[in-house]
Amino acid sequence: MWPQALRLDPTIRDVDAPHALLTEAAYRRAGEFDVVHSHMDCRPFSLFSRQRTPFLTTLHGRLDLPELRPMFDAFPGLPVASISDSQRLPLPQACWMGTVPHGLPAGLLVPQAGIRPEYLAFLGRIAPEKGPNCAIRIARACGLPLLMAAKVSGADRPYFEAVIRPMLAGGGVEMVGEISDAQKPGFLSGAVASLMPISWPEPFGLAMIEAMACGTPVIAFNRGSVPEIIEHGRTGFIVADEAGASAAVSRLDQLPRALVRTAFEARFTARRMAEDYLAIYQDLVAGQRGIQRANVQSAAE
Repeated sequence: MWPQALRLDPTIRDVDAPHALLTEAAYRRAGEFDVVHSHMDCRPFSLFSRQRTPFLTTLHGRLDLPELRPMFDAFPGLPVASISDSQRLPLPQACWMGTVPHGLPAGLLVPQAGIRPEYLAFLGRIAPEKGPNCAIRIARACGLPLLMAAKVSGADRPYFEAVIRPMLAGGGVEMVGEISDAQKPGFLSGAVASLMPISWPEPFGLAMIEAMACGTPVIAFNRGSVPEIIEHGRTGFIVADEAGASAAVSRLDQLPRALVRTAFEARFTARRMAEDYLAIYQDLVAGQRGIQRANVQSAAE
């Protein structure tokens, strides 16, 4: 049983303590499993490098931060997985086992019949790197309404108040707020396109495959993982700037929404993701057995 402190609790202010407890609990039980798979970035590296159970870490964030390089230099043989090929570029020295793009359950988000697409959508966070200000300007340049289903975190509240709130006064933009998975199919099915005018090296961008699952094309800036997820001219348009995004809106009729959904089913389901991870697990277990056989042979000699 996991320690009580590890349960989701909005009153927790220091996340390091429950993370340390979680890591210790997994470490103590590692021998019960064939593989331990962590999604806690580099937190467990030191502890789990000292046990024998095969161990994989999926890295979810940006890796171009200077403080990360010494960590991966210190643990060059620790197996890791990326969520896009572009994500791993800053750390070529890491022990990459593969790239496993995110996936969604095939039936979680599906196109909604009877909804006429009439607006542009922005789904995600109100943060500078996500480009909500660009989305507003793109929508206004196209003469289309923009619906923004996005949360405003405490850290991004100053940006929202200083940049985004004044832009809302110009009209044509509706702040829907954060929405649930149950609300996303209707929201995305009603959009002619989902906008991703990002300004940072996006490691993956789950909002893109959420839109694709609903048959909604994506118009995205050419940053980070975007070219790995969006098939230009098939599931959306990859553009360089706001002008390119505005021009792409007029070409959306070239993208059948049924084909956008088909592309999602072929590439971004949870089943495909699980199969990709299973292949890595098998490689890790086989590698561990090879090490054990080599140790036995060495001891015999």
